[in-house]
Amino acid sequence: MRRSSVQSGWGAPKILQASEQEFYMADNSFPHEAFDDLLAANAEYQKTFKYSNLTGEALKGLAIVTCMDSRINPLSVVGMKSGDVKILRNAGARVTEDVLRTLVLATYLLNVNRILVLPHTDCKMAENDEADFHRIIDEKYGVNTSSLEFRTTKDQRAALASDLNRIRSYPLLRQGVSVAGGIYDVKTGAIEPFKG
Repeated sequence: MRRSSVQSGWGAPKILQASEQEFYMADNSFPHEAFDDLLAANAEYQKTFKYSNLTGEALKGLAIVTCMDSRINPLSVVGMKSGDVKILRNAGARVTEDVLRTLVLATYLLNVNRILVLPHTDCKMAENDEADFHRIIDEKYGVNTSSLEFRTTKDQRAALASDLNRIRSYPLLRQGVSVAGGIYDVKTGAIEPFKG
């Protein structure tokens, strides 16, 4: 009998029987019940779609690295529109290996010549530390996430300085790219330029 494992909390992996594996893997159809509202909204969007002439390059030469927080509308924050900017989002607006990889492509191939790293006030990633997040997820959902690095920080400004330095010193980034940081205030909409 075939068996496979899935991680089940802190202990040893749970061994799945073949019938259980089929349950987890059999239904890979599109889950309409969870996404029909989005498809309906997209059908309306298509009726007035006006971006078919965009090329995929950043027309204003800008890339923004910001948080996934839904209170941030990166285009509106800096007075841009679709096609103007490359937007990279993750938890905490951290400069990860994937962000650097994407910025290399953007600076060589997609017209990006300036990069703004934009974390924000009232960020959950600055309120807890790694151990807190791992503990909360494990206690609430029974999932051990200790193999992940969430890149939390209690000092947002120090993290921003480190991330800016990481971009500026990255040897594969195109030469001559301007790099800046700011902190977006979710209560006022203001960007505080970061000196560092």
